[in-house]
Amino acid sequence: RHRLRPQAAFCAARNRHLSGTQRMQQFKDKVAVITGAAGALGMALAARFAGEGMRLALADVDAAALAKTEKQLKAAGAQVVSLPVDVSQLADIKALAELALATWGGVHVVCNNAGVAPLGPVWESTSADWDWVLGVNLRGVINGVQVFTPLLLAQNEGHIVNTASVAGLVSPPGMGAYAVSKHAVVALSECLYHDLLQAKTAVRCSVLCPAYFPSGIADSERNRPARLHYDGGKSPARQAQEAGLHRAVQSGKLSADDIAGATLQAVIEERFWILTHPKILGAVRMRMEDVLAGRNPTDPLGVKS
Repeated sequence: RHRLRPQAAFCAARNRHLSGTQRMQQFKDKVAVITGAAGALGMALAARFAGEGMRLALADVDAAALAKTEKQLKAAGAQVVSLPVDVSQLADIKALAELALATWGGVHVVCNNAGVAPLGPVWESTSADWDWVLGVNLRGVINGVQVFTPLLLAQNEGHIVNTASVAGLVSPPGMGAYAVSKHAVVALSECLYHDLLQAKTAVRCSVLCPAYFPSGIADSERNRPARLHYDGGKSPARQAQEAGLHRAVQSGKLSADDIAGATLQAVIEERFWILTHPKILGAVRMRMEDVLAGRNPTDPLGVKS
């Protein structure tokens, strides 16, 4: 029950590399840690992993929303503990790991998923913007990797999923700070992948790069810390980009559950790239071709799939 069958696409060389190591062969009674768990994607990830029989350790900066999420999952039969966490603070992530270990005795899947999205022309991004977005989107992933990877290595089993974005593969206008953070998450994840292979461990990692889907990312300002209050004033360009993000997010064709399902499948397949929106891949390809040809950048928002 709940056994994960290797996919036909697994190559023989990779299987030989893993010979003698313990691959994660089942989810039942294992433990998933998820940050940003009170958001649409975090909740969907939690529900998916709980559906596979996993126990959950959930974290979010919004304590009230997190408590509601925990209550809903428990009502559905999931085994859950939660902790309000600011992922930009290493001590908070350590406390989350301690909670998971003390309650469930281990950690097996780690989803570094918390994220925020301040928008606007790059020159309008304030120091507070940069501190906030890099603290959550990048430092939060760094902290998760730093704290949880040694635990997974010690048991020679587990999988790390870092939530980036298609904005980690292309660089749209109005998303300077956000794209910087997500490009960095992609780079961090690629390096982590190679480091894990060199360590000859069964631990694997993936990077999740979705495009728009209905979520609360456009309203992430609600959770901005008071110490990082935005006081730069909103230009017409910034207001227009924020309004555009709201429209794009709500018009997304895939749901958070679709994204979570693709993530679960990638963990099953031990697949690094989780690219959930095929129509955006034309823009990714165009950027790579621009780089290789030495061309000036093409606006990814204008590229047809």
